[in-house]
Amino acid sequence: MKQGLSLRVSQHLALTPQLQQSIRLLQLSTLELSQEVEQMLDENPFLERTAEEAAREEFGLDAVDTPPPRDDGGETGESDFASAPLSSATTSTTDATSTPDTDGPAAEIAEREPDWEGDGTVDMAPDDSEWGSDAPARQNNLGDDERADATELARSQESLQSFLHRQALSLRLTENDSAALRFLIESLNDDGYLEDSLPALASGLAGDDNDQFDDLVHHFQVALGLLQSLEPAGVGARDLGECLGIQLRALASEDETEDEELIRKTAIAICKQPMELLARRDFKRLATLTRTNEELVRSALQIIARLEPKPGRRFVDVERNIVIPDVIVTKTGRGTNIKFRVMLNPEVMPRLRVHDIYAGALKSHKGEGSQALSQRLQEARWFIKNIQQRFDTILRVSNAIVERQKSYFVHGELAMRPLVLREIADELGLHESTISRVTTAKYMATPFGTVELKYFFGSALGTETGGNASSTAVRALIKQFVSSESIKKPLSDSQISEMLKEQGIECARRTVAKYREALRIAPANLRKAL
Repeated sequence: MKQGLSLRVSQHLALTPQLQQSIRLLQLSTLELSQEVEQMLDENPFLERTAEEAAREEFGLDAVDTPPPRDDGGETGESDFASAPLSSATTSTTDATSTPDTDGPAAEIAEREPDWEGDGTVDMAPDDSEWGSDAPARQNNLGDDERADATELARSQESLQSFLHRQALSLRLTENDSAALRFLIESLNDDGYLEDSLPALASGLAGDDNDQFDDLVHHFQVALGLLQSLEPAGVGARDLGECLGIQLRALASEDETEDEELIRKTAIAICKQPMELLARRDFKRLATLTRTNEELVRSALQIIARLEPKPGRRFVDVERNIVIPDVIVTKTGRGTNIKFRVMLNPEVMPRLRVHDIYAGALKSHKGEGSQALSQRLQEARWFIKNIQQRFDTILRVSNAIVERQKSYFVHGELAMRPLVLREIADELGLHESTISRVTTAKYMATPFGTVELKYFFGSALGTETGGNASSTAVRALIKQFVSSESIKKPLSDSQISEMLKEQGIECARRTVAKYREALRIAPANLRKAL
């Protein structure tokens, strides 16, 4: 075999560390981005937060002495958030053109994107400023109305454990019983249940000491009785049946009639039976097990239905459930002149800049170690740039979504149009994977509530007129049908399918069942009134 040399020309896309970071930042949620910013602030000495009152540093650029590196010889323009003066911002329509995506999702990150303003318009004037210019940053003004901080309100809420400890202070207990009660309170889960058995809790404290184990079990039994007597009723239960039974016993009163007492005792007996029978509403089986009649069982189930299966529900820390929108949509105008303004939420936009003192000191110092420090300086610049590109892309995609789904912002989810990722990708000249990253774990505050950006995308269902209906609108229509149905004769999936056909929407019964399950709506037999 003869060896030889040959030349071959080929093209390939190389993902630089900067592009990899840009793609990764794009798919992060608000919370994850905040954690990433904190980590970068700890690791990079050239990166610092700006003062809140510094208007020119609203989105992160301060004076630096050298321009940033360029990807492939292209122009490096900055977004309107960092460099456009407040008094000279110009606007035009949203029909901005962008460079088509020819090399996939990675290449588009390096392209210069137009300068989108916070009001949903695009500034087509060229921006020749380099990183480090002293141009003031544009403030994203949301109005002068004061907004309540939901996070602070959540932190002020009393926890279940604190509420129980406060009640326990009024009990006269021995030192051991008081310690046992405090231990059980701290062992409750968020729903108010005691997941571990008393022997399991005692063995974890006593170890191999049998005498101490027996003593702990005794104190825990006394403490459990006290715990289950506290408010809210049902707290300290080991399972759902015990929780409901505690609440039913708490309903006893002196003016209770004999019939009411009989119904309540029947409900207590039902709660001691397997919960599967209660979930299936097996009246005959429950009547047999409790030795009563079906009519009494139905009356007892009506009482059970009014009980709280999770006593600690109202004490759950709502802070973990707070969704902070990345984009805010507000409505302006009236009648036929209704317009929608799309803006980034300034609360989620990191205010960062390159530390000008350190950058200036590095420029004047060319000694040993300057190369490593220069690399850290470039990392700080790239991090700021990638964060800007992240928010620019989110705003562009949000504007495109609002433009496509105007009917939703006027009439609600019943007016939602079919929309797929490819439509937005083709309109903006981006890759579908980029649109997927942008719409994942990003939220928009609308006149109808805060929703995820993916909420606006849905498949299409055919109509009799030959058009398409959004699956989101169909789910909303199903929810509307169910909410207005007769509680004595709920609608079956087949009936809902026929009602949709009357509306001109072709939707099979199995599709209705799938949408109903996605909406967490019970089947017709379980929705039927007791």
